[in-house]
Amino acid sequence: MNKLKYSLIAIVFGVAVISFSFKEDLFLVSKNLDIFASLYKEININYVDDTNAPQLMKTGIDAMLDSLDPYTEYVPESEIEDYKLKYVSTQYGGIGASTVFIDGKLFVNDVSEGYPANKSDVKPGDQLVSINGIALKGKDRVEVSQLLRGPKGTAVDLLVIREGKEITKKLIREEIKQPNVSYSGMVGDGIGYIKLDKFLENSGQEVKDALVAIQKENPKGVVLDLRNNGGGILQEAVKIVNLFIGKDQLVVTQKGKNVEKTITYKTFAAPIAPTLPLVVLVNGNSASASEIVAGSLQDLDRGIVIGQRSYGKGLVQQTFNLPYNSLVKVTVAKYYTPSGRCIQKLDYAHKNADGSAERFADSTMVMYQTKAGRNVYSGNGVYPDVVVSGEKLSPITISMLTKNLFFSYANQYKKEKPSLTSAKTFQLSDADYNTFSGALADKDLSYLSRTERLLADLRVEAEKENKSGEVKSDLENLRNKLTSSKKTDLATHKAEIKRVLETQIVSRYFYEKGRIEQSFQYDKELAAAKNLFTNQPQMLAILKGDGNYKVIGKPTKATASLD
Repeated sequence: MNKLKYSLIAIVFGVAVISFSFKEDLFLVSKNLDIFASLYKEININYVDDTNAPQLMKTGIDAMLDSLDPYTEYVPESEIEDYKLKYVSTQYGGIGASTVFIDGKLFVNDVSEGYPANKSDVKPGDQLVSINGIALKGKDRVEVSQLLRGPKGTAVDLLVIREGKEITKKLIREEIKQPNVSYSGMVGDGIGYIKLDKFLENSGQEVKDALVAIQKENPKGVVLDLRNNGGGILQEAVKIVNLFIGKDQLVVTQKGKNVEKTITYKTFAAPIAPTLPLVVLVNGNSASASEIVAGSLQDLDRGIVIGQRSYGKGLVQQTFNLPYNSLVKVTVAKYYTPSGRCIQKLDYAHKNADGSAERFADSTMVMYQTKAGRNVYSGNGVYPDVVVSGEKLSPITISMLTKNLFFSYANQYKKEKPSLTSAKTFQLSDADYNTFSGALADKDLSYLSRTERLLADLRVEAEKENKSGEVKSDLENLRNKLTSSKKTDLATHKAEIKRVLETQIVSRYFYEKGRIEQSFQYDKELAAAKNLFTNQPQMLAILKGDGNYKVIGKPTKATASLD
């Protein structure tokens, strides 16, 4: 009887505390809303200069959300369509062309095969002068995008300049569908390959369709490429995992402060490829839903992850409608893979004074175990089972990309050579590379190398310590040597620059599909996957956690273990 009495007292006390806390929260919210509304009104009425009321409000909202994390954001009515295209739907009405500004002029940068721009012979390198009679001089990218997009079936009149001549193009907008799966098929050696770029609407079905087609070829295995995939809809990630995992298996759990946001997601159907050997490719730009797929398949010992450590975004967002057709996207929960780990890398709850967030310390990371008993760790992305070092572009290549120095040459190459035999085997000849590099003689190739940046930092430190006079001569000699060595960078980084240039050239002939196929010949991660499929004992050893494969990505400092 006493136990029941004390239990009732505890329940009543708990309800009272929750009720008090809820009322306290409501009071604080109401109080601060009154303060904010009054301040906003007084500023708009009394400030000495004219104010832009909507912009003032958006600035205040953005500043408030900036104190949280980069994924919580306000979307006004004017940006709703762009938001949907980025986070929800892959379809819009347009002409199927992208643009780029070069020296203040707007050029067609790329066209998509089979869409209005391609059908009407709009070409990369065409300078856009006007759209539907509206001059583009002074317009920004957003304004240009709004002019090009519109309802399916409506007309778009383009005035372009090509080789000094004005040309008029009349196009009819179509529904432009940007697929989630940008490429799928066999890539040699009996290996299937699916490149998934995003997790927007229908991505699960697209992967399923690609997988069904590949299975008709009786593959040795399949590669799911999630590199540079920033994620998207969580439920689509669950559908994709379900293609390889049996029914009623835990895929991911999201947990939030609000108990209604704590949801468990399990597979819900029979898989279509339960035993097909599987490799998942990730890199530092694989995030969110990509990490759910890679982390879940790793935790369930179903697929082998190859590449570099993933981005480390373990947060879930949900959108809420606001008045006047606006909305807010709010981080409502963290997600946890089947082993129980959260792979969130940055600690947004404890920001620095400048607003930056630090990585969780290695010592705070907790060890978990996969279904087969392999050790995995929280707090730092998904660590691959097989690490392949990532490629980083050199400063000269980045500078050339930024300044669009590959653009004109690729267009000229297509003009002089109307056709290519194959995208898969295309490589730029040494003679063509020499022509390209020779054409750069009058171009601005200025950039700071990594060593030059370090040298500049060293000079600043020397000045702080009043030692600049003592080392001035040495620093100047080193700077001269670096300047001299930069003159040979076009030769030093020839292989890298050629690969980037080849990508631009091949897209002029074979579009996005050709660009992907041409890259396979240099793809180290894909090569590692192919080698693994030919070594079944090693694949089994990785998935079972034999020997060195028992531990996946152990932090450098001691970590806690979950018993």
